[in-house]
Amino acid sequence: MGTEGDSARVIAGRYRLEARLGRGGMGVVWRATDQLLGRSVAVKELPLDETLSAEGARRQRDRSLREARAVAQLSHPHIIVVHDVVEHDERPYIVMELIEGASLAERIAAHGPVDADEAARIGVALLGALRAAHEAGVLHRDIKPANVLVEDGTDRVVLTDFGIAQVAGATTLTETGSFVGSPEYTAPERMSESRTGPASDLWSLGALLCTVLSGESPFRRDSLGGILHAVVSAEIRPPAQATPILPVVRGLLERDPERRLDAERAERMLRTFRDTGRTPALPPRRSRTLSLGRTRAKAPGPTSTEPFDPPPPADHSPEPPPDRPPEGPPDRPSGYAPASERDVPALHPSAPPGRSPRGVLVTALLVTAMAGAGVSAAALLMNGGGDGTGTPALSAPTHTSAPPNTPTSPGSSPSSAPSPHPAAPSGYRFADDPAGFALAVPDGFTRVPQGERIFYMSPGRIFRLGIRVVDPVADGPLTVLRRAATKGPETNPGYRDSRVTTTAHRGRPAALWEFTWDGFSAAEGPRHTYDLCWEEHGRLYDVWVSAPVGKVREARDYFDVAVDTLVTGR
Repeated sequence: MGTEGDSARVIAGRYRLEARLGRGGMGVVWRATDQLLGRSVAVKELPLDETLSAEGARRQRDRSLREARAVAQLSHPHIIVVHDVVEHDERPYIVMELIEGASLAERIAAHGPVDADEAARIGVALLGALRAAHEAGVLHRDIKPANVLVEDGTDRVVLTDFGIAQVAGATTLTETGSFVGSPEYTAPERMSESRTGPASDLWSLGALLCTVLSGESPFRRDSLGGILHAVVSAEIRPPAQATPILPVVRGLLERDPERRLDAERAERMLRTFRDTGRTPALPPRRSRTLSLGRTRAKAPGPTSTEPFDPPPPADHSPEPPPDRPPEGPPDRPSGYAPASERDVPALHPSAPPGRSPRGVLVTALLVTAMAGAGVSAAALLMNGGGDGTGTPALSAPTHTSAPPNTPTSPGSSPSSAPSPHPAAPSGYRFADDPAGFALAVPDGFTRVPQGERIFYMSPGRIFRLGIRVVDPVADGPLTVLRRAATKGPETNPGYRDSRVTTTAHRGRPAALWEFTWDGFSAAEGPRHTYDLCWEEHGRLYDVWVSAPVGKVREARDYFDVAVDTLVTGR
């Protein structure tokens, strides 16, 4: 491999490498001079696995050259021009046009997010590039801001780095069966290495548009496990800045690839926005059919034609201050099931009761992705319950499907028999509550009963997790939460940005309530609440989490874990 000092290195007798422009997982890019034509070019030095046998290295090299030559046939003003594909010292190189400019990632880091019109311009350019690539049978598979250049002077948007592209009918540049790409921008179906097609690139573009508008991907989390959970199953919350082009973002971030917005229609919608300032709504579609991997199930609840509202900075349930004496129970909204719950295949019939469908799927995809990416699953997964089976539980606060353990409820004696619930994720413990339910709560949270409401509160009561279990009502969860929402201004100071939506939880009708309010004191400050309500085992369950608006991400993790791990009917 060359270094910055290899200024005199000439490859293929023609291209003089002068300075390293960048390095990534798929190779090193050099600024170079084509000595035959006297022009500046960019040269990408593709990596080879030096642990392979001579025959294995030859096969990898041949694949790389074959794929690169196929990509070189693409011709579009918004796709990087490939001038040549050469081999030097048994290593492949791709010679490309040199774009003087920065990547979108660099621009956002230096100057911040762009406005909706500029995002639409970028989107139109990339959709045109993807349509041309897809029509030629080429999938990019790594659409992200770092792989999009903006040319100085012209502002031309250029899609580059087809280093892990896949060409129809050919083996990919990387080894078969491995997971490649950037998880924050990778479509759910690619996580499981199934049904990959043009739609997967379009999902990545939807995430990219969110990033250029807000500064970060909607799937960014603090761990790989958290990212995979966000992509596969957590509620998708486009940033508020995406509102002007929300129908496009919503259509591209449809988890079912068969229902995802296609490139032609997305491009047409963005062009309309640029011309008129308005984005057409998505037309009605057939009822949702889930198709993650090989599992297909009719999804309950609303379909993806319902708009993604921009994330309200909200907090939700009308709760009395935790340190006040319990008052008469208000008509509170009930717990929340993330919209992504609607998009997860039904739990396999052979799975033990009490396991989260999301946890089963996320764990499986994590193992697949980790193995393909060459990352040790042991480094990212924790031990499961104490039964010696070694079944993993996610180390991130995602929902797991591990064997039962034997927790003790706060303030109570240990149970004499194992409890039929999944193991708690890392950083949580499982609480068998005397009120007749069990769930995973964050370490350090303290149980505070207030009448029929049970709170689990963080130190300082910054985060408040509430659970209420009552008799069902004739009108169902949606009516319960809507009624509570109408009383929001009476129970929550500064109540605003409220929305109540229908959803489904564990295959049952449910309702989700979110809102923002000012907190019970100036010192407490604005808060956001998530609340999910559903009926199960002849009871009405209401689960909510309240937190400062600046800690919504943590609150959402706590909320997702709570509703996914809640064991009912105890």
